Amino acid sequence: MMDMGLNDKTALVTGSTKGIGKAIAIELAKEGVHVLINGRSYEEVERTVNEIKSDFPDTSPQNAAADIVDIGQREALFEKYPNIDILVNNMGIYEIMQYEDVDDEVWVKYFRTNVLAANGLSKFYLPKMLKNDYGRIIFIASEEAIMPSGQMPQYGMTKSMLLSLSKSLSKLTIGTEVTVNTILPGPTLSENVHQIIEGIYPNKNMAFLEKEKDFMTKNLPQSEIQRFIKPIEIGRLTTFVCSPFASAFKGSPIRMDGGMVPTIF
Repeated sequence: MMDMGLNDKTALVTGSTKGIGKAIAIELAKEGVHVLINGRSYEEVERTVNEIKSDFPDTSPQNAAADIVDIGQREALFEKYPNIDILVNNMGIYEIMQYEDVDDEVWVKYFRTNVLAANGLSKFYLPKMLKNDYGRIIFIASEEAIMPSGQMPQYGMTKSMLLSLSKSLSKLTIGTEVTVNTILPGPTLSENVHQIIEGIYPNKNMAFLEKEKDFMTKNLPQSEIQRFIKPIEIGRLTTFVCSPFASAFKGSPIRMDGGMVPTIF
């Protein structure tokens, strides 16, 4: 395994009890990073902490359970963990919705959850990173940020905003060893997606790979890999972007979309 130069760094990964967030936390722990696991459920967070501690005993994962949309809980998290080296803003919500069904309350909910929570964390930790002349902030967006499907406009809007926020914050890091970047995953095989596919194809005699291939052919023909991206793939990419080897990435939108986006840029 390549040594990413991250041993003994501390990282807060939001929404890290499952899916992409958990994969990122695991891959960082493999590199000797002390990961702060975040989620709303203390019990789920604690299970993930114990799992990572068991698999990577040389690291010290910590329970950072909090609803980071709630300002009070966010401030309590800051008090408990005032200093980190890496912030991965992964937590977010999504749902397929018709545009006419997206009322103002939904727009505000998505904005507060997918944008303001990440911005609040970044606003607290970025000045500390700049003072230390080292740090990494990564936003996890989506190909929906640059290629909206129209199936969830309230989600795509927030992911586009993260691209703009990342670029704006990166401008504040000029001449420092702090970087701010955005990773744009394509369709990824999270636990929720796995359940959805199994629900679409209830035939137990059909292997999951067959179900996945049929779904991709019929629903996502623009994907060049014709499979879902594995969370571990996003985890490894994120770990690299966190590393000293990626210090030249500044305000960059980094795509791992499986070829979903048809444009050059």
